[in-house]
Amino acid sequence: MEMKKGYRADACLVLCGVLLWFLADAARLRLEALKALTLCAGTVIPSLFPFMTVTALLVRLGFGQWLAPHTAGLMAPLFRLPGCASSALLLGLVGGYPIGARTAAKLYASGALTRAEAERLLTFCNNSNPVFLISVLGVGVFGSVRTGLWLWLIHVCAALFTGLLFRGLGRGRKTVPPAISFQAPSLPAAFVSSVRDSAGTMLSVCAFVTFFYVLISPLTALPGPWAALAVGCGELFSLTPLLPCDRTGFLLAAGCAGWGGLSVLCQTSAILDGTDLPLAPCLLGKLTHGLLSALLAALVSLWLF
Repeated sequence: MEMKKGYRADACLVLCGVLLWFLADAARLRLEALKALTLCAGTVIPSLFPFMTVTALLVRLGFGQWLAPHTAGLMAPLFRLPGCASSALLLGLVGGYPIGARTAAKLYASGALTRAEAERLLTFCNNSNPVFLISVLGVGVFGSVRTGLWLWLIHVCAALFTGLLFRGLGRGRKTVPPAISFQAPSLPAAFVSSVRDSAGTMLSVCAFVTFFYVLISPLTALPGPWAALAVGCGELFSLTPLLPCDRTGFLLAAGCAGWGGLSVLCQTSAILDGTDLPLAPCLLGKLTHGLLSALLAALVSLWLF
Protein backbone atom coordinates (compact mmCIF):
# COMPACT_ATOMS: atom_id res chain seq x y z
CA MET A 1 0.00 0.00 0.00
CA GLU A 2 2.83 2.38 0.90
CA MET A 3 4.60 1.54 -2.36
CA LYS A 4 1.48 2.41 -4.34
CA LYS A 5 1.17 5.75 -2.52
CA GLY A 6 4.83 6.51 -3.17
CA TYR A 7 4.45 5.57 -6.84
CA ARG A 8 1.45 7.86 -7.23
CA ALA A 9 3.23 10.71 -5.49
CA ASP A 10 6.25 10.36 -7.81
CA ALA A 11 3.98 10.17 -10.86
CA CYS A 12 2.13 13.32 -9.76
CA LEU A 13 5.41 15.19 -9.29
CA VAL A 14 6.57 14.19 -12.77
CA LEU A 15 3.24 15.21 -14.29
CA CYS A 16 3.38 18.57 -12.50
CA GLY A 17 6.82 19.11 -14.03
CA VAL A 18 5.47 18.21 -17.49
CA LEU A 19 2.56 20.60 -16.99
CA LEU A 20 4.91 23.44 -16.04
CA TRP A 21 6.97 22.71 -19.16
CA PHE A 22 3.82 22.80 -21.29
CA LEU A 23 2.83 26.17 -19.81
CA ALA A 24 6.30 27.68 -20.13
CA ASP A 25 6.74 26.59 -23.75
CA ALA A 26 3.13 26.77 -24.91
CA ALA A 27 3.82 28.53 -28.22
CA ARG A 28 6.33 25.95 -29.48
CA LEU A 29 4.29 23.02 -28.20
CA ARG A 30 1.28 24.38 -30.05
CA LEU A 31 3.29 24.24 -33.29
CA GLU A 32 4.44 20.68 -32.50
CA ALA A 33 0.85 19.61 -31.85
CA LEU A 34 -0.17 21.19 -35.17
CA LYS A 35 2.56 19.18 -36.94
CA ALA A 36 1.32 16.02 -35.26
CA LEU A 37 -2.30 16.65 -36.25
CA THR A 38 -1.16 17.36 -39.82
CA LEU A 39 0.73 14.06 -39.75
CA CYS A 40 -2.40 12.27 -38.52
CA ALA A 41 -4.58 13.85 -41.21
CA GLY A 42 -2.09 13.33 -44.04
CA THR A 43 -0.53 9.96 -43.16
CA VAL A 44 -1.90 8.11 -40.13
CA ILE A 45 -5.64 8.24 -40.89
CA PRO A 46 -5.38 7.53 -44.67
CA SER A 47 -3.01 4.61 -44.07
CA LEU A 48 -4.85 3.05 -41.12
CA PHE A 49 -8.58 3.83 -41.15
CA PRO A 50 -9.51 1.91 -44.34
CA PHE A 51 -7.51 -1.10 -43.11
CA MET A 52 -9.13 -0.94 -39.68
CA THR A 53 -12.62 -0.89 -41.17
CA VAL A 54 -11.99 -3.77 -43.57
CA THR A 55 -10.21 -5.93 -40.98
CA ALA A 56 -12.98 -5.36 -38.43
CA LEU A 57 -15.54 -6.33 -41.08
CA LEU A 58 -13.57 -9.47 -41.95
CA VAL A 59 -13.44 -10.56 -38.31
CA ARG A 60 -17.16 -9.91 -37.81
CA LEU A 61 -18.04 -11.94 -40.90
CA GLY A 62 -15.98 -14.92 -39.71
CA PHE A 63 -12.76 -14.56 -41.72
CA GLY A 64 -10.78 -16.24 -38.94
CA GLN A 65 -13.13 -19.22 -38.81
CA TRP A 66 -13.04 -19.54 -42.61
CA LEU A 67 -9.24 -19.38 -42.62
CA ALA A 68 -8.80 -21.80 -39.71
CA PRO A 69 -8.96 -25.14 -41.62
CA HIS A 70 -6.47 -23.88 -44.22
CA THR A 71 -3.83 -22.64 -41.76
CA ALA A 72 -4.26 -24.96 -38.77
CA GLY A 73 -1.52 -27.21 -40.11
CA LEU A 74 0.99 -24.37 -39.68
CA MET A 75 -0.33 -22.39 -36.70
CA ALA A 76 -0.82 -25.39 -34.39
CA PRO A 77 2.64 -27.02 -34.62
CA LEU A 78 4.60 -23.76 -34.92
CA PHE A 79 2.83 -21.44 -32.47
CA ARG A 80 0.40 -23.72 -30.55
CA LEU A 81 -2.50 -21.66 -31.89
CA PRO A 82 -5.68 -22.55 -33.81
CA GLY A 83 -5.91 -21.72 -37.50
CA CYS A 84 -8.16 -18.69 -36.95
CA ALA A 85 -5.24 -16.92 -35.21
CA SER A 86 -3.55 -16.59 -38.60
CA SER A 87 -6.09 -13.89 -39.50
CA ALA A 88 -4.68 -11.61 -36.77
CA LEU A 89 -1.13 -12.28 -37.95
CA LEU A 90 -1.89 -11.70 -41.65
CA LEU A 91 -4.11 -8.64 -41.11
CA GLY A 92 -1.58 -7.18 -38.68
CA LEU A 93 1.23 -7.56 -41.20
CA VAL A 94 -0.85 -5.95 -43.95
CA GLY A 95 -2.68 -3.26 -41.98
CA GLY A 96 -0.01 -2.26 -39.46
CA TYR A 97 -0.18 -1.14 -35.84
CA PRO A 98 -2.48 -1.72 -33.94
CA ILE A 99 -4.67 -3.85 -36.25
CA GLY A 100 -3.05 -7.15 -35.27
CA ALA A 101 -3.78 -6.60 -31.58
CA ARG A 102 -7.28 -5.39 -32.40
CA THR A 103 -8.01 -8.53 -34.43
CA ALA A 104 -6.61 -10.77 -31.68
CA ALA A 105 -8.84 -9.06 -29.11
CA LYS A 106 -11.88 -9.51 -31.38
CA LEU A 107 -11.12 -13.21 -31.84
CA TYR A 108 -10.83 -13.63 -28.09
CA ALA A 109 -14.06 -11.72 -27.45
CA SER A 110 -15.87 -13.93 -29.99
CA GLY A 111 -14.71 -17.09 -28.20
CA ALA A 112 -12.49 -18.28 -31.05
CA LEU A 113 -9.40 -18.11 -28.81
CA THR A 114 -8.82 -18.96 -25.17
CA ARG A 115 -7.06 -16.43 -22.98
CA ALA A 116 -3.75 -18.31 -23.10
CA GLU A 117 -3.95 -18.49 -26.91
CA ALA A 118 -4.79 -14.80 -27.18
CA GLU A 119 -1.80 -13.92 -25.00
CA ARG A 120 0.53 -16.01 -27.16
CA LEU A 121 -0.89 -14.38 -30.28
CA LEU A 122 -0.38 -10.87 -28.88
CA THR A 123 3.37 -11.46 -28.62
CA PHE A 124 3.86 -11.46 -32.40
CA CYS A 125 0.71 -10.39 -34.32
CA ASN A 126 0.94 -6.61 -33.79
CA ASN A 127 3.25 -5.36 -36.54
CA SER A 128 4.08 -2.51 -38.91
CA ASN A 129 2.61 -2.46 -42.39
CA PRO A 130 4.62 -2.83 -45.63
CA VAL A 131 3.67 0.67 -46.83
CA PHE A 132 5.49 2.29 -43.91
CA LEU A 133 8.51 0.00 -44.14
CA ILE A 134 8.92 0.03 -47.93
CA SER A 135 7.66 3.46 -48.94
CA VAL A 136 8.19 5.72 -45.91
CA LEU A 137 11.42 4.19 -44.60
CA GLY A 138 12.87 2.47 -47.68
CA VAL A 139 12.17 5.09 -50.33
CA GLY A 140 11.72 8.15 -48.12
CA VAL A 141 14.83 7.69 -45.96
CA PHE A 142 17.18 5.46 -47.95
CA GLY A 143 15.94 6.26 -51.47
CA SER A 144 15.67 2.58 -52.30
CA VAL A 145 12.75 0.20 -52.75
CA ARG A 146 15.17 -2.70 -52.28
CA THR A 147 16.19 -1.40 -48.84
CA GLY A 148 12.52 -1.05 -47.93
CA LEU A 149 11.84 -4.63 -49.03
CA TRP A 150 14.69 -5.83 -46.83
CA LEU A 151 13.25 -3.91 -43.88
CA TRP A 152 9.87 -5.56 -44.49
CA LEU A 153 11.39 -9.06 -44.79
CA ILE A 154 13.39 -8.52 -41.60
CA HIS A 155 10.25 -7.31 -39.83
CA VAL A 156 8.20 -10.35 -40.91
CA CYS A 157 10.95 -12.86 -40.05
CA ALA A 158 11.53 -11.28 -36.64
CA ALA A 159 7.78 -11.43 -35.90
CA LEU A 160 7.66 -15.14 -36.77
CA PHE A 161 10.78 -15.87 -34.70
CA THR A 162 9.18 -14.03 -31.78
CA GLY A 163 6.09 -16.22 -32.10
CA LEU A 164 8.28 -19.32 -31.99
CA LEU A 165 10.10 -18.09 -28.89
CA PHE A 166 6.82 -17.45 -27.03
CA ARG A 167 4.96 -20.56 -28.20
CA GLY A 168 5.21 -21.98 -24.66
CA LEU A 169 3.60 -18.94 -23.01
CA GLY A 170 0.65 -20.00 -20.85
CA ARG A 171 1.43 -23.72 -21.02
CA GLY A 172 -0.62 -25.60 -18.44
CA ARG A 173 -2.90 -22.65 -17.69
CA LYS A 174 -6.57 -23.40 -17.20
CA THR A 175 -8.62 -21.71 -19.90
CA VAL A 176 -12.19 -21.68 -21.10
CA PRO A 177 -12.60 -23.65 -24.34
CA PRO A 178 -13.46 -21.59 -27.41
CA ALA A 179 -16.94 -21.46 -28.87
CA ILE A 180 -17.82 -24.37 -31.12
CA SER A 181 -19.94 -22.46 -33.62
CA PHE A 182 -19.84 -18.95 -35.04
CA GLN A 183 -22.88 -16.90 -36.01
CA ALA A 184 -21.96 -14.04 -38.32
CA PRO A 185 -24.13 -10.88 -38.26
CA SER A 186 -25.77 -9.51 -41.38
CA LEU A 187 -23.51 -7.62 -43.79
CA PRO A 188 -25.16 -4.17 -43.21
CA ALA A 189 -24.99 -4.56 -39.43
CA ALA A 190 -21.37 -5.75 -39.58
CA PHE A 191 -20.41 -2.85 -41.88
CA VAL A 192 -22.00 -0.17 -39.69
CA SER A 193 -20.42 -1.59 -36.53
CA SER A 194 -17.02 -1.88 -38.21
CA VAL A 195 -16.99 1.74 -39.42
CA ARG A 196 -18.22 3.06 -36.06
CA ASP A 197 -15.73 1.06 -34.00
CA SER A 198 -12.85 1.85 -36.35
CA ALA A 199 -13.60 5.57 -36.14
CA GLY A 200 -13.41 5.40 -32.35
CA THR A 201 -10.16 3.43 -32.47
CA MET A 202 -8.72 5.86 -35.03
CA LEU A 203 -9.48 8.81 -32.74
CA SER A 204 -7.62 7.06 -29.93
CA VAL A 205 -4.64 6.30 -32.19
CA CYS A 206 -4.37 9.91 -33.36
CA ALA A 207 -4.61 11.16 -29.78
CA PHE A 208 -1.67 8.99 -28.72
CA VAL A 209 0.39 9.95 -31.79
CA THR A 210 -0.21 13.66 -31.12
CA PHE A 211 0.59 13.46 -27.40
CA PHE A 212 3.80 11.47 -27.85
CA TYR A 213 4.86 13.62 -30.81
CA VAL A 214 4.70 16.67 -28.53
CA LEU A 215 6.18 14.89 -25.51
CA ILE A 216 9.29 13.64 -27.30
CA SER A 217 9.95 16.81 -29.33
CA PRO A 218 12.89 17.91 -27.07
CA LEU A 219 14.63 14.59 -27.77
CA THR A 220 15.22 15.61 -31.38
CA ALA A 221 17.99 17.91 -30.13
CA LEU A 222 20.13 14.98 -28.95
CA PRO A 223 23.39 14.53 -30.87
CA GLY A 224 23.94 12.00 -33.65
CA PRO A 225 21.91 8.78 -33.77
CA TRP A 226 20.82 9.16 -30.14
CA ALA A 227 18.03 11.48 -31.24
CA ALA A 228 16.63 8.85 -33.64
CA LEU A 229 16.94 6.09 -31.02
CA ALA A 230 15.21 8.13 -28.30
CA VAL A 231 12.43 9.34 -30.59
CA GLY A 232 11.93 5.87 -32.11
CA CYS A 233 11.46 4.39 -28.65
CA GLY A 234 8.58 6.79 -28.09
CA GLU A 235 6.77 7.36 -31.38
CA LEU A 236 7.45 5.73 -34.75
CA PHE A 237 6.04 8.32 -37.16
CA SER A 238 8.39 11.01 -35.77
CA LEU A 239 11.45 8.86 -36.46
CA THR A 240 11.85 9.20 -40.22
CA PRO A 241 13.32 12.76 -40.43
CA LEU A 242 16.05 11.80 -37.93
CA LEU A 243 17.37 8.63 -39.56
CA PRO A 244 20.75 8.85 -41.31
CA CYS A 245 20.96 7.19 -44.72
CA ASP A 246 23.62 4.67 -43.72
CA ARG A 247 24.13 1.35 -41.92
CA THR A 248 23.36 2.90 -38.52
CA GLY A 249 20.10 4.33 -39.85
CA PHE A 250 19.18 0.92 -41.26
CA LEU A 251 19.72 -0.76 -37.87
CA LEU A 252 17.71 1.94 -36.09
CA ALA A 253 14.89 1.73 -38.64
CA ALA A 254 14.60 -2.05 -38.30
CA GLY A 255 14.86 -2.10 -34.51
CA CYS A 256 12.46 0.77 -33.88
CA ALA A 257 9.91 -0.60 -36.37
CA GLY A 258 10.00 -3.94 -34.55
CA TRP A 259 9.60 -2.27 -31.16
CA GLY A 260 6.83 0.05 -32.37
CA GLY A 261 7.22 2.68 -29.67
CA LEU A 262 5.47 3.63 -26.45
CA SER A 263 2.71 5.21 -28.50
CA VAL A 264 1.84 1.84 -30.08
CA LEU A 265 1.86 0.17 -26.67
CA CYS A 266 -0.58 2.80 -25.38
CA GLN A 267 -2.79 2.26 -28.44
CA THR A 268 -2.70 -1.48 -27.79
CA SER A 269 -3.53 -0.95 -24.13
CA ALA A 270 -6.56 1.12 -25.14
CA ILE A 271 -7.70 -1.66 -27.49
CA LEU A 272 -7.33 -4.31 -24.77
CA ASP A 273 -9.22 -2.16 -22.27
CA GLY A 274 -12.54 -3.82 -21.54
CA THR A 275 -11.09 -7.31 -21.96
CA ASP A 276 -9.19 -9.33 -19.35
CA LEU A 277 -6.17 -9.60 -21.65
CA PRO A 278 -2.98 -8.13 -20.12
CA LEU A 279 -0.57 -5.83 -21.95
CA ALA A 280 2.51 -7.73 -20.67
CA PRO A 281 2.63 -10.34 -23.50
CA CYS A 282 2.54 -7.61 -26.12
CA LEU A 283 5.26 -5.64 -24.29
CA LEU A 284 7.54 -8.69 -24.07
CA GLY A 285 6.82 -9.54 -27.69
CA LYS A 286 7.64 -6.07 -28.98
CA LEU A 287 10.88 -5.90 -27.00
CA THR A 288 11.90 -9.27 -28.45
CA HIS A 289 10.76 -8.26 -31.94
CA GLY A 290 12.82 -5.07 -31.81
CA LEU A 291 15.97 -6.86 -30.66
CA LEU A 292 15.61 -9.63 -33.25
CA SER A 293 14.95 -7.06 -35.99
CA ALA A 294 18.10 -5.13 -35.09
CA LEU A 295 20.12 -8.37 -35.04
CA LEU A 296 18.84 -9.48 -38.45
CA ALA A 297 19.39 -5.97 -39.82
CA ALA A 298 23.00 -6.07 -38.61
CA LEU A 299 23.54 -9.28 -40.57
CA VAL A 300 21.83 -7.99 -43.72
CA SER A 301 23.62 -4.63 -43.56
CA LEU A 302 27.00 -6.35 -43.95
CA TRP A 303 25.93 -7.19 -47.48
CA LEU A 304 23.55 -4.28 -48.20
CA PHE A 305 25.85 -1.36 -47.26
